[in-house]
Amino acid sequence: MAKMRGLIGLLAALCLGGTAIAQDKSHWVASWATSQMVPTNENVAPAGDLTDATLRQIVRVTIGGKRLRVRLSNAFGTAPLVIGAASVALSADNTSSRVVPATLKPLAFGGSASVTIPAGADYLSDPVDLPVAPGADLALTLHLPSPPDRQTGHPGARGHSHFAHGQQVMAEALTGAKTSTRWYVIGGVEVDAPGAQALVILGDSITDGYGVQPNTNARWPDRLAVRLRANPATRNMAVLNAGIGGNRLRLDGTGPNALARFEREVLSPPGVTHLLVIEGINDLGTLTRDAPATPEQHAALVREMIGVLRQIVARSRAHGIKVIGGTIMPDGASGYYHPDAANEADRAAVNAWIRAPGNFDAVVDFDAAMRDPANPTRLRPDLDSGDGLHPSIVGYQTMADAVPLAVLAPRKH
Repeated sequence: MAKMRGLIGLLAALCLGGTAIAQDKSHWVASWATSQMVPTNENVAPAGDLTDATLRQIVRVTIGGKRLRVRLSNAFGTAPLVIGAASVALSADNTSSRVVPATLKPLAFGGSASVTIPAGADYLSDPVDLPVAPGADLALTLHLPSPPDRQTGHPGARGHSHFAHGQQVMAEALTGAKTSTRWYVIGGVEVDAPGAQALVILGDSITDGYGVQPNTNARWPDRLAVRLRANPATRNMAVLNAGIGGNRLRLDGTGPNALARFEREVLSPPGVTHLLVIEGINDLGTLTRDAPATPEQHAALVREMIGVLRQIVARSRAHGIKVIGGTIMPDGASGYYHPDAANEADRAAVNAWIRAPGNFDAVVDFDAAMRDPANPTRLRPDLDSGDGLHPSIVGYQTMADAVPLAVLAPRKH
């Protein structure tokens, strides 16, 4: 009998322990992310700025969580990258290198203060017990003993980053810091947030926020995140901006083409349940920017663009991701691409495919929301930044408002 009572007690303890483990189970969701590429020209940080250097970079998370972890990236490095030390904290004011001292926490990697990231790889920090609120600004601080052999980063930060010499990762403010508007090495922030999900927006400079002033967070994905947080049904939906200036569906530009970066940008971040694709204006424009194209070349472009979109849809659905098509907005007043009737016909053909039922799981008709009713081949004047291609700040808000929140309803597991 005593043995039986002991066995029952052991089983009860195991059950209770299992319950505790189940209750403590993590649910990691990407709350902020940026697309990785190889910086070129003026976007390359001078080697001296990255030698014995502390980088403090400010990012805004889109949903909160009870703890977090940081994803560092050496995706385009050709040699291992050493991070000597790292920290995370709440930013004090979004613009300077100052942090809130009580929130300053060291990052660890397998329990170690330093980490060597293999070439071509990303690396997650250990979880940090730092609760963050939705829309909080985080300061991610790294010490680089030596510069990367080839840099990995994102030039369109639209916010200030701070660079100083010496190991200062636990400083309240960096001494002798200079500012930049680019991100290096950082790839994402993930939060432990039960019930949360994430939307990836795969796009080009329009999604990346061309024309948005630093630290204002006025890109259309930023404004969409604000809308989602204000709506009870979608407040736990993170927004991940996977926009790259000049990006194309078919060919590389200033960054990898959309299909080439699909695995890393869409499938790798945890918690992604939705994808919104708004790509193609650069494919259309570059075809004839420097010289006219033949009818056969126009037809091939449309066919290949639709082919890439089909691939993105199929791969998304295979991973249980709801895929939403964004129609390509008009650029008839663009002095950069100077499109003609044939270009406009190409845009109309791709948009017709995007709108056709069944090709995507849902559609956001940015073309209809942004075009000038008096001249549908052009952006509406008040929504145009002035270059005929990129939206104004009001235009970015209009894009965010054009997304029906019902298409972003959380998915059942």
